[in-house]
Amino acid sequence: MRTITTSAGTAIELDGDLLAIMEVLYRDVTARQALDRSFEDMVREIRHLIDQMSDDERRTYLAESLFLNTVRYENDRLEAYMKKLAR
Repeated sequence: MRTITTSAGTAIELDGDLLAIMEVLYRDVTARQALDRSFEDMVREIRHLIDQMSDDERRTYLAESLFLNTVRYENDRLEAYMKKLAR
């Protein structure tokens, strides 16, 4: 399995698991800086990771990201609808 590394040196296996990458990003960018990080800090780290990926790996992670974001969007819409019904 191929690995990439964060700018802090943390290795990430590229196995299609987007949540694993998100966990490493949280630990290396957000937690390491005691929650004192900026949008630019996170974008810079994400771009650093993307630059190490092949086109096929980028497509895999884009598809996973779109899927997870669609599920999140659907859940948010359903939650709003349920709250409206509860009133």
